[in-house]
Amino acid sequence: MAQTTSRSPANAAKKAAAKRPAATKPTLLSGGNPQIAKGYGDAPVQAYIAAMPGWKRDIGRHLDALIVRTVPGVYKAVKWNTPFYGFEGQGWFLGFHCFTKYVKVTFFRGTSLHPIPPGESKHKEVRYLDIYEDVPLDEAQFVAWVQQASQLPGERL
Repeated sequence: MAQTTSRSPANAAKKAAAKRPAATKPTLLSGGNPQIAKGYGDAPVQAYIAAMPGWKRDIGRHLDALIVRTVPGVYKAVKWNTPFYGFEGQGWFLGFHCFTKYVKVTFFRGTSLHPIPPGESKHKEVRYLDIYEDVPLDEAQFVAWVQQASQLPGERL
């Protein structure tokens, strides 16, 4: 008499799960910057923010919320492990990036903002704002810069 074996649904599910690759956390590059695949839209930006280490994650969420509130319909992308904000087909006005001790916000036409953001760049028009863990963000000034930057020609990257 031939012996039959039956597989329970639970065993089949376990076997299938074992064959699937395990979800991996994004790699953190130097300075704790998340390595996120290039992508367009909100999902890759949210993946980048979720992968930001420690206190920087809260800063990323806060920056994203302020930008979205200030510029309804803003277009987002992650390129070169950096979230970018702009208008589809018109270029980018802002990006941010994790470093060891701060989050650097890049205003691509920063020299056209009033007042000019404090961080200088080797690029003629670019200005930076460095956000540190224990230094409160001047939200009113940041929102004013975002509003101004969103009205300037975007940077094509």
